[in-house]
Amino acid sequence: MNSPASDAEDIGNGMRRKILGYDNNLMLVKVWFEKGAVGPVHAHGVCRGREVRSLRRWRDTGIGSRRLLFRAVGCWTWCCVPGGRHSARYLQPRSGRLPQWRGILVMKLSGLRWWVVGLVALATVINYIDRQTLSVLWPDIAAELYPEKSTAQVDQIYGFISVVFIFSYAFGQAIFGKIFDWIGTRLGFALSIGVWSVATVMHAFARGVVSFSIFRSILGIAEAGNWPGAAKANAEWFPTRERAFAQGIFNSGAAIGGLISIPIIGFLSIHFSWHIIFVLVGALGFLWLIPWWVLVKSPPKNHPWLNEIEREYILTGQLNQDIDQDGEPDEGYAPGTGEILSRKQSWGVIIASAAIDPIWWLFIVWIPLYLNRVYDMEVKELALYAWVPYFGAMLGAWFGGLLAQNRIQAGWTVDATRKMVISLGCLIMLPSLMMLADPTLIASVFGMTDPATTTLATISVIIMATILFGFQTAIGNVQTLPSDFYSGRSVGTLSGFAGMAAKLGAAGLTFLVPVITQGDNYAPVFIIGAGLALLALFAVWILCGRIEPLKPRGALTR
Repeated sequence: MNSPASDAEDIGNGMRRKILGYDNNLMLVKVWFEKGAVGPVHAHGVCRGREVRSLRRWRDTGIGSRRLLFRAVGCWTWCCVPGGRHSARYLQPRSGRLPQWRGILVMKLSGLRWWVVGLVALATVINYIDRQTLSVLWPDIAAELYPEKSTAQVDQIYGFISVVFIFSYAFGQAIFGKIFDWIGTRLGFALSIGVWSVATVMHAFARGVVSFSIFRSILGIAEAGNWPGAAKANAEWFPTRERAFAQGIFNSGAAIGGLISIPIIGFLSIHFSWHIIFVLVGALGFLWLIPWWVLVKSPPKNHPWLNEIEREYILTGQLNQDIDQDGEPDEGYAPGTGEILSRKQSWGVIIASAAIDPIWWLFIVWIPLYLNRVYDMEVKELALYAWVPYFGAMLGAWFGGLLAQNRIQAGWTVDATRKMVISLGCLIMLPSLMMLADPTLIASVFGMTDPATTTLATISVIIMATILFGFQTAIGNVQTLPSDFYSGRSVGTLSGFAGMAAKLGAAGLTFLVPVITQGDNYAPVFIIGAGLALLALFAVWILCGRIEPLKPRGALTR
């Protein structure tokens, strides 16, 4: 499919062609045009009047020439007329027009893997808007549903509902990890986001703890599919050298979702009731399903729109093992669940995820209420402050991915790269968490003996932004560890178990927050967060050992 023009037949008038195959219904031709070239007049007996003038996918092949790959019923021409005579010609692409296809047409797209990860990142944005809606709207919801309850009682109700969500999310990770390995990323994402969009809409009809808990449980199970699905899509669509950056793009979706959700929901709350807002937010997922279903038809190995150069680049970049020691790379090591859980490296991934992820959830669940309780902010005021930490998270996701990619391209091993980037992220979080435990210390450093509440609030959100920057720097590389150790069907399974452990840890910390923050003292929570960052470092450095593709135990003894 990637033959040079020198291998083609010269048909004159500035054109060369190579007929790759045909029958009574289908012709596949590769044509090289000089700019402005018009081919000889000819006719095709099988031409059926399909107009294919709108499809334009060009690739530069050198100075003064371009190549067009196409497959069509009929002939590539300005207009194919049934049985008519026509000339093939160079077509100037028109910017801003989407390609269209008729009959049997195959587009060959460049950079399709980036479209895939972009859609996954967009799903993550929607995922975070959906889950953040409750935390932002909770003061308004509580005022309507629980006007007789005290602040402490309202916080306990919110904490209980949040724990239900996180527990459901935790078990949903393991469930969907297996589902994605069984049915693939295309169907897996469609199932996950379809169900969670329905669950989001159902929140509009909640009337108490029971109904909110049921709907949050469904939402948690379905939203859980996003993370093992993203890990599996990453492993399928990207070579090893690009996975950390691709994971960073995906993780930036979480940051962007958190970044925009609070201002958007705050704005919507001015014009709509909380019931309507849940319906509007839920509709976003259904819109996302359209481009996903059209674009992501299959894995890269047999995707009809993937050009051969990119297909080869992706697949050869994943063949990084020689298990049978025959000198040729193999597909990789993809053990079953029992063997996965028997390897200490797997437990290193699981424990690292369980330690570091609660730090993120601490802020996801409690940032709005923390600012409300400690700094007396209302919903509309939150829109001015609460987005700042997520901006730091977005930068951290890109930074961690780009740093890892840069180091691997510079010749670093995957082992050295992953450990360095994860350690850097944790070391950024550690002092920041300790500082957040007492923001007045920061104020005193700058000579503020009696800082105003707004000053302390500003300092706090900047520290939060630093913490989430460090978190996202580390987590993208933690989440690539399953694909660093295993391949194939094992990636989704291990990602699911790691995600379940992570969310159980997050649920435990979320449950503790209302208990250990009596009197609005959040310092103990932030100290616990610092300890969890240290535990994550231990798991990566000690339990994971050398980060490289594992081999079956039998292969180790050869």
